[in-house]
Formats: sequence, structure tokens, C-alpha cells
Amino acid sequence: MVLDELRDLIDRHTRADMTTAIEGVLIARHDVSVLETTMSGSVMALVAQGAKRLAMGDRVYEYGLGQYLVSSLDLPVTGQFIDASPDRPALGFGLLLHPPSIAELLLQAGAADVNDSRGNPPSGMMVSDASEQLLDAVKRLLRLLDTPRDIPVLAPMIKREILWLLIAGEQGAAVRQLGLADSNLSHIARAVRWIREHYAKSFRVEDVAECCGMSASAFYRNFQAVTAMSPIQFQKQIRLQEARLMLAARPGDVAAIGYQVGYDSPSQFSREYRRQFGMPPSVDGIRLKGTAAAMGALT
Repeated sequence: MVLDELRDLIDRHTRADMTTAIEGVLIARHDVSVLETTMSGSVMALVAQGAKRLAMGDRVYEYGLGQYLVSSLDLPVTGQFIDASPDRPALGFGLLLHPPSIAELLLQAGAADVNDSRGNPPSGMMVSDASEQLLDAVKRLLRLLDTPRDIPVLAPMIKREILWLLIAGEQGAAVRQLGLADSNLSHIARAVRWIREHYAKSFRVEDVAECCGMSASAFYRNFQAVTAMSPIQFQKQIRLQEARLMLAARPGDVAAIGYQVGYDSPSQFSREYRRQFGMPPSVDGIRLKGTAAAMGALT
């Protein structure tokens, strides 16, 4: 079966950092179910064994064996593989989605004028069952890890095949909008990048909407449709994730880190951090630093 071979390929070639010799291709093995808060990236993620649950804003997505998720934007998510164990690890494949590659395919296919480019943008994440064609293409791409000299020639062709299957598939609207420079999704992507780059500064939603070429009402509606969050809630998620990264290195510097990521009140920072991560920043920082030190000792 295709999935059996996929599992074998992922299991044999997984690295600690999930990268592979094929640019833009990630594979992962998880022996434990650890809850992680991270940024999703623009990616197609396929489960070859086990199941994964992700929360984005007020939405929860779960996908399992032979299913895939498309994240069309770099979104803050909390997720974990379910019931992963050393005897039956969770195994997954990921392909980074690059808008220029999608745009090139649309132009080649004469599909650049698809009529959903200016419609309401789809959710930033969706789950679908993988077709036999898609599973076969992923299998053939991962087979190249066994023959590295073939990668420069064959990998780009198979990646294009996978992108086309996504464009033509159930989640095609989201993938097409990702490749169209003037789609509503591309405007929201511009706003997401702006907020990520300026997360520590206060902003007016109207100003960000103007930068994206949208009215404030349309921007707010579309942003929430894609991210399941308001722009201010999105900024808060980015602030807390950045603070957590800083705390892993400087666990005793809680107040300064709170100010650095944009909080004027240390008590508000601590309260929102605890609500997000389940413990005060001072306690979580010490735990994170200890975990990082233990991992470093093992490498």
C-alpha cells in the first residue's frame, strides 16, 4: 500500500529538524504527544500515521491517516499529535507552499483569471482526504531521498505535480488565492506579515486595512474569516509566542520581556501569558530553559 511505503520512507529519513535534502519538503516523527504553540507557515501537511489536532483562534482541526491540511498563511496555532508513542509514532509529511510557484502554474494553465480570486477568502486552514493521485505523488517525491542524485532533476517536477493536484482539488480555492497577487487572501497575507513585523506596536485596524487596499469593514470581516481571530487577537498571539521564545533564554527577565513585546502592564502580561500557556511566565521560562539544556546535553 502507498501509506505503508510512505511510513517507511518517513521513518527512515526523518531528521531532528524535520528538513530533508529536497528543498521545501519536511518530514516528522513524534514518539510522544507534546502540546506545542508555534506558527503554521504556508504548508500542506499530510498524516501518514497517527493523527494531529490543531487549534487556531476558536477553531479546532483534526486530521488523521491519509488526510491533509492546507495552511494558506503563517498563522499562530496550538497543536499536538494524538496518541503518539515509541511503538507507534506519529509520522507526517509537509510541503511548503510558495505563492510564486502557484502563480506560475496558474499562468501556465490559463487559470489566472479564476473567478474566486476576489470572493470571500476561505479559512486559513482546511482539512481534506488525500486522493490516490496525491498520495502517489508524495510517495514518489519521498522515494528520491533514496537516490539523492535524482533530486535536482525530478523533485521540481513532482512538487509541481503536487501543487497542481492541490490547485485542482477540494482546497483549490485557497491554494489558487495564495498564488494570485490581487486576491483577498493575498491582502490578508500582507496584513499578517505587517502585524508580525510590528507586533510590539499598537495599531489602528483602519490603518492596516488602508495599507492592504481594503475598507475597514471588509478587512475586519475577511481577516476574521481567514484567521479565526480579530487583528488585535492575532497580534496578542504573536506577542505571547515571541515572549515565550525570549523567556527560554532569559527566564528571570519577565517584566522586561513583557515590555519588549508590547505590554505596558506586567500584570496583564502575566495574566494573558498564563491563560495562553497554562502557567506564569516566570515558571514557564525556567521550565523551557531546563528543557533546552537537557536537549542540548543529548546532542
